[in-house]
Amino acid sequence: MTSVADMTLLDEFVSWYLDAHPVRAALLGAEGHDHTLGDFTEAGHIRRERAAEIWLERLEADTTCDEIDRGLAISHLRGSVASASWPEWRRDPGTYLNVIFGSMFTPFQQRLRPEAELVSAAISRLGEVPGMLAAARANLAPDLASDLLVGRAIDQGRTARRFLTETIPSTVEDESLRAELAKAAEPAAEACDAYVEFLETFEAGGSWRMGERLYTTLLREREMLDYGAAELHELGRTEWAKLDARMSEVSAALGHERWREAMDALMDDHAPTLEAMLTEYRAETERARVFARERGLVTFPEGEECLVEPSPEFQRPIIAVANYLAPPPLSTSRQGVFFVPYTPDGASEEQIRQRLRTNARAQMPSIAVHEAYPGHHWHLAVLSDNPSTLRKMFRTPYFVEGWALYVEKVMQEHGYYDTPWTELAHLDFRLFRAARIIVDTALHCGDMTIEQAEDFMATKASLTPGTARGEVGRYCAWPTQAPSYLTGALEIERIRADFGGDLRTFNDRIARSGGLPLGLARRALLDT
Repeated sequence: MTSVADMTLLDEFVSWYLDAHPVRAALLGAEGHDHTLGDFTEAGHIRRERAAEIWLERLEADTTCDEIDRGLAISHLRGSVASASWPEWRRDPGTYLNVIFGSMFTPFQQRLRPEAELVSAAISRLGEVPGMLAAARANLAPDLASDLLVGRAIDQGRTARRFLTETIPSTVEDESLRAELAKAAEPAAEACDAYVEFLETFEAGGSWRMGERLYTTLLREREMLDYGAAELHELGRTEWAKLDARMSEVSAALGHERWREAMDALMDDHAPTLEAMLTEYRAETERARVFARERGLVTFPEGEECLVEPSPEFQRPIIAVANYLAPPPLSTSRQGVFFVPYTPDGASEEQIRQRLRTNARAQMPSIAVHEAYPGHHWHLAVLSDNPSTLRKMFRTPYFVEGWALYVEKVMQEHGYYDTPWTELAHLDFRLFRAARIIVDTALHCGDMTIEQAEDFMATKASLTPGTARGEVGRYCAWPTQAPSYLTGALEIERIRADFGGDLRTFNDRIARSGGLPLGLARRALLDT
């Protein structure tokens, strides 16, 4: 049993983390952190990095804490300490914009507090935007930042003025509060405009490549996997070959010599407009919910609700695929949002057509399962009921994304994909995730150029050239994340095989354990 002293150490760590990362704390649902963006000066970043080293030393030395919670905190801190050698705050100008957009958008989307309180907090944060972006300009290092990351930040920054002065105020019902918020947003918008102008002349000479050494360290220390970048790359190639063979079989049954030809035909059947795509996704999400419940694949938590909405404007220039906003785990909310990937404002008819093609009707079942039921939404609604604060706060994409891909296969095993076309789409999404493993590891270990990666994703997966470009840009900016889907799914499948027992019991238990590093998830399931 965990002693009071042990819990005090973990509680101290939680308290420090929330105070040191106020935007993250507010988005988690912690009270008392929603009026500030935090300290983004060089001194602030260095202070947090040093504190993480000290916390790691303390937790590694104390072996009396709860084993799983302590392991989770240590894995997070080891990742933070390792990443400090490749500091995002010096390399990526988009880091600062992400904080601004997330801190403004999410509270108004989730509406956990009265509108007047939301506006008051937003105005306080808006007042800090000019100072934060001044710190960003001072922090960015020309020898570390890369043209690719700067370009992505410029695209995102150009959406800031409308987002801050129009989009967010338009969500406020009270007219006087709306006007007050719009007025407060103007200086922040001016600061964002100036930031974009600064970036347009910023001479970046660094690389976005992480390198094999740090990549492997993060896999082993943060994700607690027993292999590194080279082994992961080979795993991706092996899985891709298996899926390629299976897709060829299904495509032949559909009358196509090659699966790429079959996927081209599949993508011709799509919604006629973005608005129609949204309507169809809403219907498919409800079908997935009913199927998972009726088949008894998981136990549903009380009060969960998944909204299906267009992706927010600020995401559209940088995210080309569906994504999900979870309910704040430290709150009582169980409402999440599945964002359907709209194109940016001003997109051409051809760009819109390509976006509709990559969200074809046969693909919607797999996407709705992944994002909503029993994928991200179900899992993260369940996770909110975990009694451990640490497990609510820290989760790894290797579990969270792995879970969502794992349940795609579970639904396939139970007949959810009920036509050869939806079966082919299901396989294609797994093959796409295998291609991500190959490309992400090759890019960051220096074995593939951006052009080669874009070609690979457009020919070895069924992406359009435009979507492939967006995907590869994401991999360059977010190393180690892209392999998390299939890597995590395979690890969860192995844990399931070793666990035995009925499927629903396994699914409930591993999902409720948190979003743990996979090595820790195995211990949580099999050592108890």
